[in-house]
Amino acid sequence: MKVLMFGWEFPPHISGGLGTACDGLTRGLAKHQVEVLFVMPSASGDEDQSAVRIINASDVAAFETKEEARQIFDKLQFIKVTSNLIPYLGPDEFEEQVDLEREKEWSEFRISFGQKFKFSGKYGKNLMEEVMRYSLVAAAIARQNRFDVIHAHDWLTNMAGIAAKRVTGKPLVIHVHATEFDRSGENVNPQVYELEKRGMDAADRVIAVSNLTRNTIINRYHIDPAKVFTVHNAVDFSSVEDREITRGVPEKIVTFLGRITFQKGPEYFIEAAYKVLQKIQNVRFVMAGSGDMFNRSIRRVAKLGISSHFHFTGFLRGEDVKNMFAYSDVYVMPSVSEPFGISPLEAMRANVPTIISKQSGVAEVLDHAIKVDFWDVNAMADAIYGLLTYPALSAMTVRCGLEEVNSLKWVDAALKVKEIYESVIEEK
Repeated sequence: MKVLMFGWEFPPHISGGLGTACDGLTRGLAKHQVEVLFVMPSASGDEDQSAVRIINASDVAAFETKEEARQIFDKLQFIKVTSNLIPYLGPDEFEEQVDLEREKEWSEFRISFGQKFKFSGKYGKNLMEEVMRYSLVAAAIARQNRFDVIHAHDWLTNMAGIAAKRVTGKPLVIHVHATEFDRSGENVNPQVYELEKRGMDAADRVIAVSNLTRNTIINRYHIDPAKVFTVHNAVDFSSVEDREITRGVPEKIVTFLGRITFQKGPEYFIEAAYKVLQKIQNVRFVMAGSGDMFNRSIRRVAKLGISSHFHFTGFLRGEDVKNMFAYSDVYVMPSVSEPFGISPLEAMRANVPTIISKQSGVAEVLDHAIKVDFWDVNAMADAIYGLLTYPALSAMTVRCGLEEVNSLKWVDAALKVKEIYESVIEEK
């Protein structure tokens, strides 16, 4: 079986858990004899291709001739109509006006045929433009390769998946690692929501990383429950080693590691830290990450008067993340809405007792992490205090937690994904 898979990032160049999950899943699929062609916007050449073949979208021309371009445009049918349409048109007049606008856009479309788009692969201000261009290149890649099923990860690649399906007729699997409701609460970006829903509507199967996410897909995006399946994430611990570190401070260390954004609940971590520090002083709190709430978090820490016990590291990656876990005595993930959450698994594998919010998908597969409501800072502070001051509690959590996370393997998750592939291929 061969899969054409679209992603936005792949180790070692990642900005969150999505790239790590793609890596783990593809390695698991390889062990089940599934060949993966992994397409990303901008590959650097140093990605590990032992389990996948990386296709760099920046190296592929969207189309070589105007005839080929026209065929792709007609099949995709999601070219952005840039002009404002006149309101209150009848159905026939409206359709005619749309056709006129499309023809105008086509006639004004400027590209040198054979030209390659240079994608940044980042999450910058031109993200939407890159998403749409990526879908054009995806159509070309789909026409140039043989495969059995298409797999697209998250909203950034949904249109690429749709494009590949429309030009080949192959079945499409959309993998939802997070929704716009997780990232933004009720203040969703309508463009992102629309791209998410388009992908789910067009998909033959939708994979959710947790039952929490599956419920959101069904209730918020109105997707048929019969085509939505839960496959929990895992963690690849094959390259993990226990490490010895030398601390520069004598105090215990409590760590938050993730994006400093609304979704991850950094303000609740800060309020809990304040409450713990009212009881004990031999503890330091570390917030490792970056995001739009970074400056606000610094101001809140200063206002509470706990700056001498609170540290901001900025974004960490690679060895720095492993070292941070090695330094930590307690790990806290207070997410407001977390579709899954791989970092608690990494913390528990590093023998760090862990506290997670009940509003996380990973809470569905962990029995030996302490679970609290994200908003209950008193319960969070009590849990931190207990793990810091009662060695028996901490030791039990570490011992049982390690056994638990070692049972969560990508090869098992990949088998479930392969079975989803097989079911959708049989229907075609």
